[in-house]
Amino acid sequence: MINLFRRSKIFKGKDEMLRNLVTDLIVEAKLQNGFSWAELASAIGKPETWTVAALLGEHPLSSDDASTILAMLDLDPGLALTLARVPLRGSGSQMSSSDPTIYRFHEALMVYGPALKELIHEKFGDGIMSAINFSIEVDRAPHPEGDRVVVKMSGKFLAYEWKA
Repeated sequence: MINLFRRSKIFKGKDEMLRNLVTDLIVEAKLQNGFSWAELASAIGKPETWTVAALLGEHPLSSDDASTILAMLDLDPGLALTLARVPLRGSGSQMSSSDPTIYRFHEALMVYGPALKELIHEKFGDGIMSAINFSIEVDRAPHPEGDRVVVKMSGKFLAYEWKA
């Protein structure tokens, strides 16, 4: 069993640092054990993109799901508490990330964000797309000029309402 982590007083009160350490352990153990993200998602019966986000620290896992993942990755079962903790979402990324993939998503939203906003308002009215009641999928599509990354986002429309 990979036991590189033991809960100690050093980490007390340092939730973000602790979660980042657990994320690193998960990614390394995934690679060492030869699992794909799809295999981990299938093992807990969750969507692939949601599972990756959860294992990278953006969603809490149930104790059963955490135990399943930790057992598959041969990691300390004591890490389940950290995986179950409600995260400080978005703390692992920066809006001006220098990572090329993340930056391109920011770039796409800088260019197309205002157009998407206008189209949402025209088709739905005054409101927003929820990122809480939300799903996202990533697929690959062949294309003559090079394979395409297909990202499908689906969020519930939430109308702005004024209540007296």
